[in-house]
Amino acid sequence: MTDAVCPPGTAFARAVESARAQGVVAAAAELVDQLTDDELLGLLDGDTPLWSGMAQMARRYNEHPIVAGQVERLGIPGIRFTDGPRGVVMGASTCFPVAIARAASWDLELERRIGRAIGMEARAQGANLFAGICVNLAPAPGWGRSQESYGEEPVLIGAMGSALAEGARPWVLTCVKHYALNSMENARFTVDVQVDEQTLHGVYLPHFRQVVEGGVDAVMSAYNSVNGEWAGQNLHLLTEILREQWGFQGFVMTDFVWGLRDPVASVAAGQDLEMPFRQQRARVLPAALRDGRLRREDARRAAVRLVGAQIQLALRAEPTPGVDVVASSEHRALAREAAVLGSVLLRNDGVLPIGPQTTVALLGPLADVPALGDLGSSRVHPPDAVTIRQGLKERLGSRLVTDPAHADVAVVVVGMREGDEGESFIGTDPEVVQLVGGPVRSRVGARIGSWWLRILARFAKVGGDRPDLHLRPEDVALISETVAVNPHTVVVVCGGGTVMCDPWDEGVAALLLAWYPGMEGGRAVADILTGDAEPGGRLPIAVPCRREDLPVVDWKARQVCYPRLWGQRKLDHDGVAAAYPFGFGLGYTTFELRSAVREPEGVRVEVTNTGARPGRHVVQLYNGSALVGFAPMTADAGETVSVAIAGQGTHVASHAGDPRALPV
Repeated sequence: MTDAVCPPGTAFARAVESARAQGVVAAAAELVDQLTDDELLGLLDGDTPLWSGMAQMARRYNEHPIVAGQVERLGIPGIRFTDGPRGVVMGASTCFPVAIARAASWDLELERRIGRAIGMEARAQGANLFAGICVNLAPAPGWGRSQESYGEEPVLIGAMGSALAEGARPWVLTCVKHYALNSMENARFTVDVQVDEQTLHGVYLPHFRQVVEGGVDAVMSAYNSVNGEWAGQNLHLLTEILREQWGFQGFVMTDFVWGLRDPVASVAAGQDLEMPFRQQRARVLPAALRDGRLRREDARRAAVRLVGAQIQLALRAEPTPGVDVVASSEHRALAREAAVLGSVLLRNDGVLPIGPQTTVALLGPLADVPALGDLGSSRVHPPDAVTIRQGLKERLGSRLVTDPAHADVAVVVVGMREGDEGESFIGTDPEVVQLVGGPVRSRVGARIGSWWLRILARFAKVGGDRPDLHLRPEDVALISETVAVNPHTVVVVCGGGTVMCDPWDEGVAALLLAWYPGMEGGRAVADILTGDAEPGGRLPIAVPCRREDLPVVDWKARQVCYPRLWGQRKLDHDGVAAAYPFGFGLGYTTFELRSAVREPEGVRVEVTNTGARPGRHVVQLYNGSALVGFAPMTADAGETVSVAIAGQGTHVASHAGDPRALPV
């Protein structure tokens, strides 16, 4: 197998050594100048022929590294792609909780450790690029892929994305996505997103900029168009903002298969790499280079960026780990820890934690289903996964029963199923199908396009955006029936985005949002319910009382205008209370913010654990309704801890709208 970082004894290896003396760009340029025209253009797209690649993806997406731009003659390893973000999509890798669950931890060091684990597992399986850093902000709840990103506040999103990239970078190149304004699933291939420059830079790009300036190696462009131009060939986004304003030195790659519309224009606009196969560029660019429509200096510029990134990785990379690191006991323990720290306790009348002699009835459609997330491109295939029933059975033994009427406590597990949300190919209409292999003019071409759509439907299992944010009626009915026979009912909700809880939540004794907690999620939920661990999470989104209180999107629209106000900020602007506000979450102890003092680089807050057991809290710094900083902390019972938060704000709080917030 080709070395994923630096094949020894090759021209590429010599370029790596040269880079130590003369710099990466100069060394990359010298190597690129040794390429033939065919090799040069071959750097700019995937290496696998289109239809054989499509057949591979139909069997299983990204089972092995997807290679682009390998040049064996010179030892250029090429970009060797693996997807994410809940783990390495290849092989049988560790499945961590989804990104929004990890966002609920507000723990940057935890996310760095997860990035480290993912980077190691990716490298051990032959990849050199991890493209699972998703930082899209959804202006409206219901986006099908909310689970892949970090919530609704740019500061939290950017910090978590940067931490994931930082953790993975010693082993692989890192890629942030989907740039930009890609927060609609059903219409993502066709929608034009309209946004003014102030809103673009103030709301939807700050977190991308933070990740880029933190040192990410690559940016993946989005499918949608922005202000009338496709994101994959948008000069304003790819060159004027990304490179000229932010100083990005890495490479840009398309999203897969349908991410490119005009091969020649894309190169000129700053799009470096078409992924994942030999597709539009392979068909168009050779002739365009010969007749002058494609400037050689534009192709060379893209090639230098791609080769330069690989040289950068070779200079910084740690040694390749052994395959025994994949789904290791250490990484499984990390997945369990992350699931605990990301679980958000929204209600508790004292029924939790469950006592040592308590009998528990477990029911619900998701009690026996591993809650790993959707079945799209971020799907991880762990060697095994622990259900909530398995986790509780290990902990409770014979105290786990089936009849809620005769148990001390009833636990009902409900939420989203694989078809309710997630990545979708809905909306792949004829104009998009044409992008696979060129215009579908012939009957043969039309049949091929139809065949591939059927394959996609099987692969995607539908999913998509969620116009209805409530639980299924049968889930609500089960909760009501259980509460009627057992007032000590705990509801555990699984899912990847906003779930509205009105009116059933008022009747339950406790409510735990577990998200999609990953391969060790069952044990993590058991840890929390029994009190062996504290639910550490705080909401990275606001849960409204009414769907109408937040922006409403036509998920099938051909054109939308992204708003200036969204989420908790819109609720605050409109004077509307959230059912559960941004930043909210309970634990098994209580905390009090005692004082807040402004310092040169931020704020220092004294926080006291006023409860009877050790616990965890997240102190949040706001400027009006905008989150500007945060710091998770732990304290023993009765202990006061001094917490420093970087940033300048107006008040510190335990959540948005906290009545006990302290001015600074």
